[in-house]
Amino acid sequence: MGKSQKKKQMRRHNPMRVPDSHLPKGLASASASSSKTEAILPIIQKMESVDPLERKWACVAVSNLIQNDPSTRRLLQGRNIVGHLITRLSDSEEEVVIEAAGSLRNLCIDGGFDICAEMYNKNILAPLRTFIPKISATLAQFLVSPNDSPENAQKLVYEFADNVITILWCLSETSNKALNAINQISLVPFLMSFLASRDKLPLSTVYSAAQCLYVLTDENPPIIEEVRSNAEYTACLLAIVRSDQTVTKSNGKDKDTSGARATALRVLICGILRNISPIPPPSIAATVDLDRDVVLPTLEPVLSSTDLQEAAQVAQRAIDQQESVPQLESLSLKHTPKSDHRTPSELELERLETQLRTVQLALEILTGMCATLPDPEVFIGAPDADGQDDNEDDDDAGMEDTEDIDMTVEDNAGAPQAEASQPPAFFTTLVAPLLKFVQPTALSFPPLGAPSPHPPTTSALSAIHISALECLNNIFLSMATSARGRPSSLGLDPASGRTVFDAVWGALRLVGTEITAAGQERRREMWDMGVGVLWGVGNLFKGALVPTEEQVRVLIEFSNTTPDVHVKVKTIGTLECLAQHPESLDANRAITSYFLSLLPPKANPPTPTEPLLQAVSALIDIYSDETLPYDVNFRDGRYVDALVQSVDGVRKAVRGIDKKKERELRVHGEEVRDNLVAFIQYRRGLRL
Repeated sequence: MGKSQKKKQMRRHNPMRVPDSHLPKGLASASASSSKTEAILPIIQKMESVDPLERKWACVAVSNLIQNDPSTRRLLQGRNIVGHLITRLSDSEEEVVIEAAGSLRNLCIDGGFDICAEMYNKNILAPLRTFIPKISATLAQFLVSPNDSPENAQKLVYEFADNVITILWCLSETSNKALNAINQISLVPFLMSFLASRDKLPLSTVYSAAQCLYVLTDENPPIIEEVRSNAEYTACLLAIVRSDQTVTKSNGKDKDTSGARATALRVLICGILRNISPIPPPSIAATVDLDRDVVLPTLEPVLSSTDLQEAAQVAQRAIDQQESVPQLESLSLKHTPKSDHRTPSELELERLETQLRTVQLALEILTGMCATLPDPEVFIGAPDADGQDDNEDDDDAGMEDTEDIDMTVEDNAGAPQAEASQPPAFFTTLVAPLLKFVQPTALSFPPLGAPSPHPPTTSALSAIHISALECLNNIFLSMATSARGRPSSLGLDPASGRTVFDAVWGALRLVGTEITAAGQERRREMWDMGVGVLWGVGNLFKGALVPTEEQVRVLIEFSNTTPDVHVKVKTIGTLECLAQHPESLDANRAITSYFLSLLPPKANPPTPTEPLLQAVSALIDIYSDETLPYDVNFRDGRYVDALVQSVDGVRKAVRGIDKKKERELRVHGEEVRDNLVAFIQYRRGLRL
């Protein structure tokens, strides 16, 4: 158990740009770390002023104050800023409505799930629904008679549409409840109208429409079917991604980021096309091999042209040169700055963030392409016959992969084929570029005990590292399934396995082991995903990886401290692979001692069921060949006695697995229990 491929991110394609997790909980800590505490009350008061200029000023001030400042954002949340801004969406003055939408948009993308959930709970969808037909009608008027309206008026409408669309995109990732409510708004024709008229609209607005559609087509059947079944829509999407140069208008907001956004738009369209695949006739897209002819040719240049180390250096220079934002006390009501006021260094950081988010999106799409194994959840609750077939396959597999339920499912799903299907050819060519994206930079994580100097850049960089690890995880699980313990069948040699293992381990060393402190959640995610990759590589190259004392020690410490049962399983699996290097007797002994400490009755506290089963399977696998040099440890340490003492405890743990709720785990547990008894009998029979 424990080996599962990552299909998609959890519903959050745009991770929190400006985290506040490094702050202690509560408003007091936010107040102590914010330099703008005294500015909060005037904003709240002016938000309710009878003077529309003051209300507009208050909305703009929110955007200015929260910029890369999680402490002030939390203080504003504590004063119900979300509720005040939602009220302003129904203001009698259009300019107040526009600025309120802009501030809500910025809160969404900076603050993440909690703020989005608060907006949904405070019924932000009610005013947003009324904006959709108004924006559509105004957009149609602009497109038919572009010269009838002043350019500045058009710009305001486009930016307002951008803000509304972005809020809807963020809300749709908040919960299934919010997503279902948004499904009822009939957004697809609205969003597609922006994509269809892309040559006449600002790129930033078209990009936001594509981003929203990408999220809405992510495993969301009603929207997928609506887009997939419309040949005009799919033809439009294909035309965008196939165009060498995305033609859109560039307004002042877009000038410095238009190239990065144009690339990002094509990558988003690739994601949408994959989300809605397979596309039925008569659409022209139905005649195209999307992955081979569209997606990969679009994504590969994005990955090959990006150097994260160089990007981090560029970002650091921009941070060092960054001019301060306008101070609140210098803002007069007559000279209210625009809410998108940005300095040259901020524009450079925005361009860079767009580039990095595009890389993250490309990796996210590739992660889905590399997920060739079926979801184990599909088989939960299936007829008993499937469970019997699973057992038959596991028996045939012997002891090589008794812990790997996903792979046995693949065998069953592939019957009556005798051989597992080969992984796609592009898998091996992806590994080297992905390893490049795994390596941390100086800005990838917040410093220990302090916030990042530029949270959006740090958020994007860490997201890229984790997405690259997710993709590698899928690649090596698929390869291990196809190779069936014979990496040479895929043209792989042990040296390549050692190179990958060392590269991932090197990245984790740079991340460091200080991963439990507040604000360091991304470091922990790197480790959680990284050990999965190490396990996948280890399974493919068992016996070829030479463990170091540091690797064994750190992995054991990580296994002991991780609160996640599934991560513990992955870590035990990785240690199992390292223990099977024939000449590394000391490492084998240390790892085995750790595994035995997890077994009943000695384990205190008792080991959770899945890690326990993994440890038992590992011991069986490690010592299934008594001719290996390290088998002397088994004999000298009298490990068979410890296994005998564990049998009753393992049986009890297996009986505790609910057959109805966790059928696969129960089947796996029963197999491990039976294998343990048989293995003890086998080793005793050797009389060594």
